[in-house]
Amino acid sequence: MSRTGALSAGAGAGPAGEGTSVRAGWTVAAAPLLAALTALFAVFLTGFDQRSAMPPDVAARFYGFFLDRYPLFAFALVYGLARVLAAALAPSPASVPRRLIGAAIGLALLLGVSLHPTFGGMVLRAGFGTGSGAFLNGTPMTLAYAMGAAAAAGVFGLALGLGVLLTGRAPAPPARSRLRGAGRALLNGLTAFLALWFAAAVIGLARDAGFGPWPRRLLDARDLVVAAALLTVAALPHMVLVAARRPALTLRGQRHARPGPAGGAA
Repeated sequence: MSRTGALSAGAGAGPAGEGTSVRAGWTVAAAPLLAALTALFAVFLTGFDQRSAMPPDVAARFYGFFLDRYPLFAFALVYGLARVLAAALAPSPASVPRRLIGAAIGLALLLGVSLHPTFGGMVLRAGFGTGSGAFLNGTPMTLAYAMGAAAAAGVFGLALGLGVLLTGRAPAPPARSRLRGAGRALLNGLTAFLALWFAAAVIGLARDAGFGPWPRRLLDARDLVVAAALLTVAALPHMVLVAARRPALTLRGQRHARPGPAGGAA
């Protein structure tokens, strides 16, 4: 095939390739929210609560102040774990061993900051400590709450971002200069942090929004609706951000790619 024919074929496949990239981006972006909602529905259907039989050591690690005060963080953790897995399974130039090892390290890191020494880990402790400390020092309640949500989002986002990077996700196309590349990376990190900050602020309001006393008693239908709505609203900015980035990275990478040598007769 001649060079002209190859370029024509590539141009003809452009719209189809773009559509595939968009669909893949939304699939990767929506999978974590679907996983969190599935976990929520599983809790509702099975009637799982604090009275369910669990090993004493496991129960002592999970049940306590932070689960009682921030119950939706349990499903936010499912969201984060699913995000790492989705990144590992998404199309990427990384090898299978790197994806497996990266995903294992990323999952362990996220579980560590979320569950050690007990439920909430460093994530909720950072948020609660920052917010309560600010309030006790005279900061208005709304601002103190926002500061606590920012601290929790920062710890969670750092672990989540490292986990996704370790899976070897598709890299961004090279920037024209180091300064531009650093600026793009900074902007991406800032927008991701803002999305997670919003999510942390929303799920922290579960009790104020009418979510019942789960896990001290069963989830009822009203609790299910409230929790599903809060989780969806909280995840939407981050989900849209992930969906928008993946097709953009793929398409920009294709534009920057140089055509290989033409095969066949000239």
